Amino acid sequence: MASLEVQESQRGEAPGGDVKLVKSAERTIAILELVAAAPQPLTTAEIFKLTGYPRSSLHWLLLTLLELNWIEQTPEGAYRIGTHALLCGTAYLDRDPVMGHVPGILEKVRNATTFTTHYARLDRSDVIYLATRQAVDRRRLSSRVGRKLPAQVTALGKAILSEYTDEEVRQRIGTGPYAPLTPNTVADFEALRAELAEFRKTGHAVEWEQNTVGLCCVSVVVPYRIPGTDAMSCSMPIELATDDVIEKTVETLHAAAGELARTLRAAGIR
Repeated sequence: MASLEVQESQRGEAPGGDVKLVKSAERTIAILELVAAAPQPLTTAEIFKLTGYPRSSLHWLLLTLLELNWIEQTPEGAYRIGTHALLCGTAYLDRDPVMGHVPGILEKVRNATTFTTHYARLDRSDVIYLATRQAVDRRRLSSRVGRKLPAQVTALGKAILSEYTDEEVRQRIGTGPYAPLTPNTVADFEALRAELAEFRKTGHAVEWEQNTVGLCCVSVVVPYRIPGTDAMSCSMPIELATDDVIEKTVETLHAAAGELARTLRAAGIR
């Protein structure tokens, strides 16, 4: 894994190319994202190894984040994400104009299909799960709100990526090879391009065990923006994912996505 220090020097400027990034702010955000994504609390030494930031700067950044409750320290001295990060994240969901209309639609889809239903948004090369309604059978696996996954390994991400040209997709996620989450993860851009071409024809995306073994996921874009940025999906155990079930699930998703898009447009949300 390349250090964040190396990535920093390679970026220099923001994606638009005309805004110089403030190094201390960029480093602070990078530390927060690193700690939030880690499955276990990280020690100072581990954060130093992963970021490459100067030890003195890292020390004061960690102390500042700790004092302001953006990170917490375990009894062993390691760092995990803090309560103020939760407050900031929930504020996004509370204030985003789209999200007030999403829960009812997701519940309608979940009840009609019995499958776990997700709503996600494209974030550069990833998708972020913004809402989830659990399957009627709660033993089935699902993704939590706030989870971020590479767009190319999810039906949600592929449904949205199919709204873009191949060149736009390549610029957004690169040519690969892509890191495998399972043995079925799409390997590179050429394989992804073939999938997207099929999804553009059918109007929906399907993903078989590409991010979670044992699950199939189908997804459609919510067409209130052009190109689309949001999608909804249903996840189901692969043993239930027959052609007939997938067809009926896609019909339900299209109806729900169309209903939500009409509601958002009528409310002036773009």
